[in-house]
Amino acid sequence: MLSMFKNKLSQIHKQSKEAKELLRFIGPGILVTVGFIDPGNWAANLAAGADHGYALLWVVTLSTLMLILLQHNVAHLGIVTGECLSEAATKFLPKRVSRPILVTAIMAAQATALAEILGAAIALNMLFGIPIMIGAIITAVVCTVMLWTNSYSRLETWIAGFVSVIAMSYLFEISMVHVDWPQAVINWTVPNIPAGSMLVVMSILGAVIMPHNLFLHSEIIQSRHWNLEDKKLMEKQLRFEFVDTLFSMSIGWAINSAMILLAAATFFVHGVSVSELQQAQELLVPLLGANAAHIFAIALLFAGVASTTTAGMAGVTIFSGMFGEPYDMKDIHSRVGLLLTFVPAVIVLYFINDPFWGLIVSQMLLSVQLPLTVFMQIWLTSSKKVMGEYANKPFTKGLLYAVGIIVTALNLYLLYVSLQ
Repeated sequence: MLSMFKNKLSQIHKQSKEAKELLRFIGPGILVTVGFIDPGNWAANLAAGADHGYALLWVVTLSTLMLILLQHNVAHLGIVTGECLSEAATKFLPKRVSRPILVTAIMAAQATALAEILGAAIALNMLFGIPIMIGAIITAVVCTVMLWTNSYSRLETWIAGFVSVIAMSYLFEISMVHVDWPQAVINWTVPNIPAGSMLVVMSILGAVIMPHNLFLHSEIIQSRHWNLEDKKLMEKQLRFEFVDTLFSMSIGWAINSAMILLAAATFFVHGVSVSELQQAQELLVPLLGANAAHIFAIALLFAGVASTTTAGMAGVTIFSGMFGEPYDMKDIHSRVGLLLTFVPAVIVLYFINDPFWGLIVSQMLLSVQLPLTVFMQIWLTSSKKVMGEYANKPFTKGLLYAVGIIVTALNLYLLYVSLQ
């Protein structure tokens, strides 16, 4: 009896120790999650809910499922090789192949930064009346200082806090409206493309599955590296990474869904079309009251600052990886990569007349670059030369290629529709 009791205690201790290790592993996925609850998502999701009600919720579900598969796959690359996607591309692919893809990936990071900076600037305008361009410069400078001077672990803690604020804000606002939950459940799972919705569908896709996040995840997952030689530890890292990715992406799915639910339950039912984020805040006042409008703006500000920071990290990762170097803000290539991400974004903002449309188009541009990054990633993670025994199995490879083909097909269809 005593022996059985001791064995039971030993088992409980072992499970408790593993649970604590798992909790320490949670974090990298949260930083990726920020990238798809950014202001670009707000624009796409508000447009989806206001114009089409609950009909496009399925796009969030499909995009998130594809995202989990892609992010899980690229995180494996970082864990197994100790290199980010950009470093691996530079090392294992001919320059004539890798360089064009990585250059367009930097452009995608710039487009992302544009959307994030613009979103934060709009929030500052809502809250304090600061002009958009001044707000954009403030956001870019603050995020540059955050990345230039602070450690990764501190940034991770801050951003996790930002995500919590955004989630609680939407929980509060959803509690204030009447959501048709049976209709929502149906539309989460049943595909439906209403007339004139294809641009918004593509914007949601581009806002959830983002090329810069694939590069970012493969880099930041290495902050949890314990040992590249011990197979047992490697297996544990791979297992914990999947839990982190699944948990974090589920949070992102819930927040993106909440955006559409809020817009459907407030704007769509009243026949109101939303053409800009400021308008959305103003319309919330008579519908839900001033508190809801203020919370909307505060959540948008946190989303803008957090996602601008991670967009900068992604730009740094891509640029430094082109020189075979890891993310390190003490290195000149990392610092140049950061400036290369933020400065052009602020300059382009000066020439945008319609901020809301700029947010939606930026998300569409991301989805156009995405197939290049996805197919490059699949090739690398399927290569035994790169991944060894952890290379993609045939079934996984098939799923990944299916995702790549779906994304490419949607892009071609969008181009066809746009040319009509």
